[in-house]
Amino acid sequence: MTNSNYKLTKEDFNQINKRSLFTFQLGWNYERMQASGYLYMILPQLRKMYGDGTPELKEMMKVHTQFFNTSPFFHTIIAGFDLAMEEKDGVGSKDAVNGIKTGLMGPFAPLGDTIFGSLVPAIMGSIAATMAIAGQPWGIFLWIAVAVAYDIFRWKQLEFAYKEGVNLINNMQSTLTALIEAASVLGVFMMGALVATMINFDISYKMPIGEKMIDFQDILNSIFPRLLPAIFTAFIFWLLGKKGMNSTKAIGIIIVLALALSAFGHFALGMGPK
Repeated sequence: MTNSNYKLTKEDFNQINKRSLFTFQLGWNYERMQASGYLYMILPQLRKMYGDGTPELKEMMKVHTQFFNTSPFFHTIIAGFDLAMEEKDGVGSKDAVNGIKTGLMGPFAPLGDTIFGSLVPAIMGSIAATMAIAGQPWGIFLWIAVAVAYDIFRWKQLEFAYKEGVNLINNMQSTLTALIEAASVLGVFMMGALVATMINFDISYKMPIGEKMIDFQDILNSIFPRLLPAIFTAFIFWLLGKKGMNSTKAIGIIIVLALALSAFGHFALGMGPK
């Protein structure tokens, strides 16, 4: 079979999206990472295209069990391109499909991780946390709205990529590179802003000299505002780079340091808007 007579329907897109949202990462492993999840996601549609148990189906299943790893926020757009090609050329598209998957999973991985894995959660999470600290329940709904928006984005991109087909890929290469670079720069900028506004590390000790009190924190602020939060953040990043260190251990160290420094009486360490 060089081509498929089956055309994907709205029900097919819904089924793929449901499997994408709820099962895509369940088969993750260190050998082929997301390959089994990708195959399971589109397997019912492959059966409809090639027939159940046919040599063509087995051949394409082998193609889709090859190594695959990209951002969970963009894998359905790759699936959309893939299915459009298979629907048109059937098993004859296997080399092109393999090339598309290999060529796109790399650029989409940093784009998705930077924007949806780091940038948006950092910005929206800090806003939601600030609202919650201020006693506003809308912070909870804001965070839920972000999660819902993520899912809607993932849901819509499959059918969009399927309809646009391969022509879109040729127009996306330079755009993807520019987006990745812009998102990375914006992410670094926003992290710096969040460090300055959300991490509080102050020297509360004031040294008496005669009738005056020397406020070390005021002196630091006049030289380099928010210097201590920046140093503390750099220390945490350094810790995370150490072998055997993870985010859970780092959080534990932060809690212990905050309690110890507060008990000492001359420092104040905490999170929240200044």
